[in-house]
Amino acid sequence: MVKTDSAFVHADQAPAPTAGPVGEERTRSRVTRLLLEHGSASAAELGAELALSPAAIRRHLDAMLADGLVETAEREVRGPRGRGRPAKPFKLTEAGRESFPHTYDGIATAALRWIVARSGEQAVAAFAAEQVAALEERCRAAMAGAGDDPLARAEALAGALTTEGYAASASTIASGGQLCQHHCPVAHVAAEFPQLCEAETQVISRLVGTHVQRLATIAHGDGVCTTHIPDPNRTNTRTG
Repeated sequence: MVKTDSAFVHADQAPAPTAGPVGEERTRSRVTRLLLEHGSASAAELGAELALSPAAIRRHLDAMLADGLVETAEREVRGPRGRGRPAKPFKLTEAGRESFPHTYDGIATAALRWIVARSGEQAVAAFAAEQVAALEERCRAAMAGAGDDPLARAEALAGALTTEGYAASASTIASGGQLCQHHCPVAHVAAEFPQLCEAETQVISRLVGTHVQRLATIAHGDGVCTTHIPDPNRTNTRTG
């Protein structure tokens, strides 16, 4: 029998795995969910539940093992051991468990709504500023020796933010520089509370040493958080 989200069905009634990358991802997701539910399972046990051969399941497990999402587990053997090598069970690593959605975003959003209801919007802005203060301190330390040029500092900041999990990059464009963050840890919460984005923008401005302009954010549905950093030489030329 195969377990689905709604019920148990016979293996011959289960949806056939889809071919191609999408099908691979779906199968990997189903393997992950079963390991989460059962604690540990062998390739044969997973294959029986998903109506796939143990060899097909092992291919996914090998890939997940290489990605650090699963590890082999010890299983207690009761009674006399049978002939042959016992089936090797697998279990999720901490990284594998983290691939599942958490309720953190929902709790954070509820907490900020509570703050607004009792203390107003300004309290959220103060909270956001305090939350990014530690990030600013770590990035500033990582940028030591970057010099005073805003574009050079933006490049150093990109490296510091990448270390923090933002997958950031910096590039030079005709009007100055551009800092891109390809991941936002608080995107879902910031969609309702833009104060989080505003506090982060202020941190970027202070760290690069010049006024910056946010052009796009993941929280507002854009693919990348993009911050424009004006070229100080162009600014000086225009105002001089």
